[in-house]
Amino acid sequence: MNILKEIKESLLHLAFPHVCAGCGNDILDTDNLLCLDCISGLPQTGFQQYDDNPVEKAFWGRIPVAHATAQYYFTKDSLMQQLMHQFKYRGNRELGLYLGRLMGADLLQLQKFSNIEALVPLPLFAAKEKQRGYNQAAVLCYGIAEEMNIPVVKDAVARAQYTESQTKKTRVERWQNIEGRFELVNASAISGRHILLVDDVITTGATLEACGRALLQAQNVQLSIAALCYSTS
Repeated sequence: MNILKEIKESLLHLAFPHVCAGCGNDILDTDNLLCLDCISGLPQTGFQQYDDNPVEKAFWGRIPVAHATAQYYFTKDSLMQQLMHQFKYRGNRELGLYLGRLMGADLLQLQKFSNIEALVPLPLFAAKEKQRGYNQAAVLCYGIAEEMNIPVVKDAVARAQYTESQTKKTRVERWQNIEGRFELVNASAISGRHILLVDDVITTGATLEACGRALLQAQNVQLSIAALCYSTS
């Protein structure tokens, strides 16, 4: 049976090449989207293991956050930037699910994230999500949920109006661009729960703070935050 399986996989590989999303190498398991070299080359932050890490410090004095982390460093012209471009702008949702599963597997190992009761993706403005075809934060959440067996709550908070991209804005401009742009629309979905707010990249934390403020309007909510990537620019 194993020989037949190997033959079948080899024939499928010839017809539909399964290559690494990072380097194009075709030496990888059918269940993986990255080869071992690219997986080992992902720039882990290790933040989830430490209290008072740079992501947690970003929210000090701003909103009450139980725990916060980001999985990987994001830098220009890096493997992580290449993967994020495929995920966000080239429609590679399967890669997003895969990266979410990597996040979930790591969070699952830590006691401080063991009592998370719901995953909340940072919402996109409805027109922008329709244009892109999906919300990348929600895709990450579904990947995390596969590992942690936690429900995803998409309808708790909404983006009240369109905001311009934060990418090329200064720190002050990012605050002005995002302030007050989220509203709590389904408090009952998160009331009394420890929720994990998820986004793809954190830089200043302005967007996550604005969304977190809206979520904290629900009764007896405990808020933690996780991002796939951490960027300093």
